[in-house]
Amino acid sequence: MAQFIKVASTNELAAGAAKQIDVEGKSIALFHLDGNYYAIGNECTHRGGPLAEGFIEGDTVTCPWHGAQFNIKTGAVASAPASKPVAKYNVRVQGDAVELEI
Repeated sequence: MAQFIKVASTNELAAGAAKQIDVEGKSIALFHLDGNYYAIGNECTHRGGPLAEGFIEGDTVTCPWHGAQFNIKTGAVASAPASKPVAKYNVRVQGDAVELEI
């Protein structure tokens, strides 16, 4: 059964920034956009590039390795060379705790 796990504090991630977190053997990219937090799989489905290190523009992140783009809110592919989406994780904020559903 899925449960929410604290992965960060709200003061750890500036607006417009991303952070890699590792939870239960999964590498996840956590984003802070417009006062909301989003989490998607950190490994680009093209060649495994680290999306948390990618370029963020609006609600899109560009993989730093080969330029594939993903929607930060849904994990959907926004631009090739990736053809498969990354996982999307539910995020909630409880006080100053950012929690991820695993």
